[in-house]
Amino acid sequence: MNTAGHSQATAPRGLELTPFRGLRYDPDRVGSLAAVTSPPYDVVVRPDGLHQLQDADPYNIVRLILPQATTAGERNEQAADTLRRWLAEGVLTADPEPALYVYEQRHADGMLQRGLIGTLRVSGPSEGVVLPHEDVMPHIVADRAALMRATCANLEPLLLTYRGAGAGAAARVVDEATTRPPLLSTTTLDGYAHRLWSVTDPDDLAAVRSDLARHQALIADGHHRWATYRRLRAEHPSPSPWDHGLVLLVDTARYPLRVRAIHRLLHGLPVADALTAVRDHFRVRRLDVPLAEALDALADAACAGNAFLLAGDGAFHLLDRPDPALLARTVPADRPAAWRTLDATVLHATLLDHLWHVPEDDPARIAYIHDTAATVDKAERDGGTAVLLHPVREEVVRDLARQGVTMPRKSTSFGPKPASGLVLRALDL
Repeated sequence: MNTAGHSQATAPRGLELTPFRGLRYDPDRVGSLAAVTSPPYDVVVRPDGLHQLQDADPYNIVRLILPQATTAGERNEQAADTLRRWLAEGVLTADPEPALYVYEQRHADGMLQRGLIGTLRVSGPSEGVVLPHEDVMPHIVADRAALMRATCANLEPLLLTYRGAGAGAAARVVDEATTRPPLLSTTTLDGYAHRLWSVTDPDDLAAVRSDLARHQALIADGHHRWATYRRLRAEHPSPSPWDHGLVLLVDTARYPLRVRAIHRLLHGLPVADALTAVRDHFRVRRLDVPLAEALDALADAACAGNAFLLAGDGAFHLLDRPDPALLARTVPADRPAAWRTLDATVLHATLLDHLWHVPEDDPARIAYIHDTAATVDKAERDGGTAVLLHPVREEVVRDLARQGVTMPRKSTSFGPKPASGLVLRALDL
């Protein structure tokens, strides 16, 4: 988002993206680069997806971002030991000089995304440089912070977007890099082809820095990791390596992202009980159709107002037309109308809090899952309730963020997300 019209008090420094010595897998030491990658830690469907990734290659990045042990302390120490071992064995090696990295994702369906990976100066909300649009869960921030402290590393980049008007020095540097042979090229099981280039020329780096200094960014994916960066920066006297955090920065004027919903899996709440609690307050319709058709019905209903799709008992149940009086009683009135009418707002304030009494930050009661079919499958296996949402439009997200209004946690899923494992950052290099 261009901030040329903003005052210096709003964004005194703008985006500061700096080069770093990336840690990358030695392709001769692993089965394949695709086999060592993973989706971001919060997208991995557990336990099935986790086990598949662990089995894909003994060096899969999931062993660092989601270590498995009995206690949190043991998990973090295991990740730190694994990282030290891989570095000692040469499985991961540091590039010889600091660089920004041009990262490309391409899919056969026509999706093309390019951006810059670097370390971004960590700033607070009052600076207006990096805009969050979702709330975070304190226990997840604490978990990520403990892992970063133990490993002294940023193990995966978060995803930020800015509006560069499709031109400028950063766009030129990205385009020129992609004319050269890449550092790496691989295609992952999801059909995405990934390529990475390094940018080390001092003039190019200076041009990118000057260009980005005029912009602010929206957090597209990685609110908990950004909050973790801020916590760790506060713990270490400046200047220190913790003043910066690993990000992928995408100009969505050139490469628009896709916005998808993040679904909920309610443990211990059978669909029958969930429906009983809502029948007097929502219109409920049973849909005995395949998932794709049920999602189409959800999209149609969402055009007229709040709508949700429940699953887990072999059918789909469409909830819409909530009782206006119930919404007036349960949805906070001190926010903009665009926030009060969000499906995620109604889900958390009305359904989870008021009707179902499910705490939104209790992992024993609720899980947040990006994959639609996986959410339904797990609900059917576990006897819980899947709550499927329709995605919110990107313009709504950006407008609320500009107003300083955060959406309910896990309201959106921007993509494509960067694959974890292609480039890491060790803070002691």
